[in-house]
Amino acid sequence: MHTRVAAPDGRAAWIAAGAALAILTISYGAPLISVVALTTIAADLGTSRAAPSAAGALVLVGAAVGGIAAGWLAGRLGIRRIVLFGAGMLATGLFISALSGVSQLYVGHGLFMGLFGASCMLSPLITYVSLWFERRRGAAVALISSGQSIAGAIWPLLLQAGITRFGWRHIMELFGVFGLVSISILAILFLHAPPPASSATPDAEPRPQVGAKAGEGSSNVLMIGLMAAIFCCCVPMNIPLQHVVAFCGDIGIASQEGAAMLSVLLGSAFLARQLWGWVADRVGGLQTLLWSSPVQAIALSGFLFTRNDTLLFAFSSVFGIGLAGLLPAYVVAVREHYCANEANWRVPTVLFAGFLGMAAGGWGAGVLYDIFGVYLVAFAVGIMFNLVNMAIVLWLAFFSKALRFPVRA
Repeated sequence: MHTRVAAPDGRAAWIAAGAALAILTISYGAPLISVVALTTIAADLGTSRAAPSAAGALVLVGAAVGGIAAGWLAGRLGIRRIVLFGAGMLATGLFISALSGVSQLYVGHGLFMGLFGASCMLSPLITYVSLWFERRRGAAVALISSGQSIAGAIWPLLLQAGITRFGWRHIMELFGVFGLVSISILAILFLHAPPPASSATPDAEPRPQVGAKAGEGSSNVLMIGLMAAIFCCCVPMNIPLQHVVAFCGDIGIASQEGAAMLSVLLGSAFLARQLWGWVADRVGGLQTLLWSSPVQAIALSGFLFTRNDTLLFAFSSVFGIGLAGLLPAYVVAVREHYCANEANWRVPTVLFAGFLGMAAGGWGAGVLYDIFGVYLVAFAVGIMFNLVNMAIVLWLAFFSKALRFPVRA
């Protein structure tokens, strides 16, 4: 009796992608609490804004460091066990963060929510879903990486209302219970093993080959270049994501309107990400980066020159459109240029650099604000990093063609 193997790009693949999207949407809500309550936490704990900003940065650093090991373990133990463990650690981290002081906030966010929690979500789940798809890989990765965008569109307004009514500590505890229960149910019911790499559908369209196989040295150069590029694009990416609510408060815009601005930014990112995924499936990851990175840089420049709330909503929306194309494009670029059995460690390794960039951007913006008393310097530094990213991506695009680096399924 033969066991039926689920086919790539089929119904089972999209069910797995949908479950991964729901899990990421919920898990992204946990660190958003300290973003929405940034000024409240700083006032409650009697610290500067750099302190709660650092808590968010520690989540990203922890996720970056732990993501490589979590991706490797997911390839051996299965994605379900890794996600269940991560859900428990996220809940534990929220309860610890809700205790009395800054040290508990750092331990809860950095160690439990970051190193042991978030690390088991994004990198392993993106790699897991990419293994389910061949022809629609870009669209699928774009869909599930929209978890951050959906979380940003849904959670800030709800969290702001809850924090105003119950306080940030109680909201952390409530969200911890909700996240643990909901993520566990989704993981148990829907996260099944992906089809083996050899079980391609007969009608699967082979990806075009760029040329002969590149040497190991060229492979390493491309990998390092992708890591440098994602670091430089994630530094500016996280400045508005983590500080737009506080920035609005500084220029006289109500915190509720600032939370709405964050929701608009990430809501726009969700809608645009589906378009960028379609683009990546047709032109490739590196070419997609060449288009999306300049959009992010142009929108970030808008934060330097206006204090008008209507214009800031518009720039936030454009910023979301730009950042939406970045993460899926890097994953697609890795899967295009490296074979499937390397995905469990190469994708998390590239995302490791991205997490570090996000951490540097979020924490660095808080430090620069404490030094200068305004966010303009942070936005200017972010634009410079974005320009470096554009230069690296342009070089990578020429590099991969010059060495005739292969595109793999």
